[in-house]
Amino acid sequence: MATEVQTKNITNLLASLPEDQRHRVADRWRVHQQREALIQRPSFWKRLWLFLTLIGPGILVMIADNDAGGVITYAQTGAAYGIGFFIPFLILMVPVAYVVQEMTVRLGAVTHRGHAEMIWGRYGPFWGAFSLFDLVVANILTLVTEFIGITIGMKMFGVPAVWSALGGFLIVAGVLLFLRYHTWERVALWVAVGNLIFVPLAIASHPHWGQVVRALGSWHIPAGIAVSGFVYVILANLGTTIAPWMLFFQQSSVVDKGLTEKDIPIGQADTAIGTILMGLVAIALVALTGSWVYGLSGAGDFGIHRIMAALAHSPIGSVGTALFGLGLVEAGLIAAIAITASTSWAVGEALKLPRSINLRPQHALPFYLSGLLGTALAALIVLLPHAPLGFLNLTVQVVASIFMPAAMMFLLLLLNDPEIMGQHVNRPWQNMAAFSIVGLLMVADGLYGFTVVFPHAL
Repeated sequence: MATEVQTKNITNLLASLPEDQRHRVADRWRVHQQREALIQRPSFWKRLWLFLTLIGPGILVMIADNDAGGVITYAQTGAAYGIGFFIPFLILMVPVAYVVQEMTVRLGAVTHRGHAEMIWGRYGPFWGAFSLFDLVVANILTLVTEFIGITIGMKMFGVPAVWSALGGFLIVAGVLLFLRYHTWERVALWVAVGNLIFVPLAIASHPHWGQVVRALGSWHIPAGIAVSGFVYVILANLGTTIAPWMLFFQQSSVVDKGLTEKDIPIGQADTAIGTILMGLVAIALVALTGSWVYGLSGAGDFGIHRIMAALAHSPIGSVGTALFGLGLVEAGLIAAIAITASTSWAVGEALKLPRSINLRPQHALPFYLSGLLGTALAALIVLLPHAPLGFLNLTVQVVASIFMPAAMMFLLLLLNDPEIMGQHVNRPWQNMAAFSIVGLLMVADGLYGFTVVFPHAL
């Protein structure tokens, strides 16, 4: 009887709420019912079902982090420098990504506010506008790399760039406009599964596993390299591992999903799983091209087209190369879906617009358009004739790493504010780890700037 009364009360409550809150309360009610069922009759399957219901933002943001630009960057990294330095480096990036993104889980679950809304509310319109400008510019640039990947991948199957760019934009727009949050997230996760194709491709290529193991033990910088170019690639790999859009996306996703403080442990596990998957894909790509493209004449200057042509002569053959192309398309789509949403959420929070993927387009068109306009612009840039797409891809990742220290400082200020976070403020080890990451980014940025101004000094 009590359950019937509760259900009736929830039904009445839902009928009185705005649409976005109605969907969110309905989601939380389903989670509550799953928890009650688990308490009354505990079982492994009920516990697993609750876990699967609550995960999503962490896996999605980290898989989307292996976007088309990231795939191209990792492929070019392996082709130019092999596996001696960058496989250990990418293993190190796994805990770096976790430390950064875990903070957004706690901040979103505790405050129930998006990242842009927190910055505007706590530090005022000047710093809010500064962080929003950084995000929107970085997002549009990053979206350009997603459409580079989509058009290159589809070109393998004879699809002209204009049609693949248009098709990619329509898919992103359709997913954002016509799916509510729960369905949107699940569809995005199914798309994200395709990102894992690079792992079996790397295994099927029979990479030089002995060299991989030796790299883990020695971790050496290749001899005779140009320092400025090497630092540039390090920055590009940093920028594709941690980027400003990821902070805004995961925190807003946690809020829109409706996670609460009691869900933080599952949110942390969700993020940990995502970072491990991200690391596996990144390492697989470097192992693949580092084994079969590195060492070829001129490989350091190969674009993704020439890398894929070279892979066709590796053990994966033409079929594996076609799957690589499909992986590029998938990576571009999943990241474009996530980045477009992050722009919409951030602009909506800053301008106090109705903002939720649970809202129908006719009720929140400005919210949706703010993200889709940037995505449309990125698709058009890719179609410009003679655009230096390969150079642009690496440059975008470097720009992301340059923007990241400022974004991290806002995040750390919020996570160390006891009025906001209460018992969930950063612990000393978390601050030490986070400030070390900021320091690493600033040193890398400074070293790169030095090599640009004084190219022959090192």
